Amino acid sequence: MATMKDFRNNVKPNWCPGCGDFSVQAAIQRAAANVGLTPESLAVVSGIGCSGRISGYINAYGFHGIHGRSLPIAQGLKMANRELTVIAAGGDGDGFAIGMGHTVHALRRNIDITYIVMDNQIYGLTKGQTSPRSAMGFKTKSTPGGSIESTLSPLEVALSAGATFVAQSFSSELKQLTALIEAGIRHKGFSLINVYSPCVTFNKVNTYDWFKENLVNLDQEEGYDPGNRIQAMTRLMETGGLLTGLIYQDTTKPSYEDQVTGFRQEGISKQNIQITEDEFERLVAEFK
Repeated sequence: MATMKDFRNNVKPNWCPGCGDFSVQAAIQRAAANVGLTPESLAVVSGIGCSGRISGYINAYGFHGIHGRSLPIAQGLKMANRELTVIAAGGDGDGFAIGMGHTVHALRRNIDITYIVMDNQIYGLTKGQTSPRSAMGFKTKSTPGGSIESTLSPLEVALSAGATFVAQSFSSELKQLTALIEAGIRHKGFSLINVYSPCVTFNKVNTYDWFKENLVNLDQEEGYDPGNRIQAMTRLMETGGLLTGLIYQDTTKPSYEDQVTGFRQEGISKQNIQITEDEFERLVAEFK
């Protein structure tokens, strides 16, 4: 059985010391081992940004895509080989700005992959500009007078789009984060896990201490039902999205793959894709 160490490689992350993404990487590696995966059965697809580097820091199949396009790649990979466990990863700019269109449609499509967003509420790789997740009044190099745009609420959007698994955690809560990633991998459908991952270099507002003072942990709330979509939306609105834990899960909706007629369980690599000359000519004739 694989252990966390089996998902480590010799590539040293070049994130800033103290970056929350280190914990996200560790949580993915722990979760992969805990659910019984091997490096050969896991694929990690990432986009652009500091968080986009994560696909190269995990010993598994890795694909570093272009800005905002990790989800199309990850979904295509899963459809090509549904035997693989596929994790897409990126930042709030990657998933909720340039890639937001892909995110919404992935949520409603419900392909069986896990999407982990490292949300630092700023553009870190490009040296500190306002992101869709930055609060109103947030001052950066791109908004020196303070942002005048409303903050995007991605988990409310996810519930509205028909998501079947919505969770959120904090990079300092490694135990909770690991458990949520495990649950997301096991969930038969699209799993969105947003992770507050502080940028220690450029975001001096949403710090580790700030999150510790403001986050509300659902694990400590009695009577909360993650199967109740209305309750999930209500608690998100009541807390301004500063809610951690399993927020919503629908186990009744089948995944996209399970609804495709004739979609085989085995990956393409194990299928006989050879065709006869007559079959080839028949296919070509359809385009004449």
